[in-house]
Amino acid sequence: MDIRRKQRTVVDALEDIKARDIVVFNTARLPSMFERVVIASGDSTRQVKALADHVQEKIRELGGRVYGVEGEANAEWVLVDLGDVVVHLMHPTVRSYYNLEEIWGGKAVRLKQAAAVRARGKTAHRRRSR
Repeated sequence: MDIRRKQRTVVDALEDIKARDIVVFNTARLPSMFERVVIASGDSTRQVKALADHVQEKIRELGGRVYGVEGEANAEWVLVDLGDVVVHLMHPTVRSYYNLEEIWGGKAVRLKQAAAVRARGKTAHRRRSR
């Protein structure tokens, strides 16, 4: 699966379950085993677990592979390993304590807003239909 499609699928899945403060970092130039790090917050352990489950479900629906999941037992910080994309889902307090944004730092990947992309797609479809 293309990295951009996988990244978009992850972000869409997180938005579906109302994740907060979603950021994506491009780590391709760093000596790591993955190309993207996604960090998002959930307001409760139940929401963090639901976010992790939904990301896995959406990736598998597209034929992607989930290599591992860590932290589901207490669900304060769940890591979903998708190979070239690693997703960190955290409570806001845990997120501020560990400050992963500083570790992965640099420039966050700019994401198109899902609603704007869908709206443009509908407009383009209407233009082709005329």
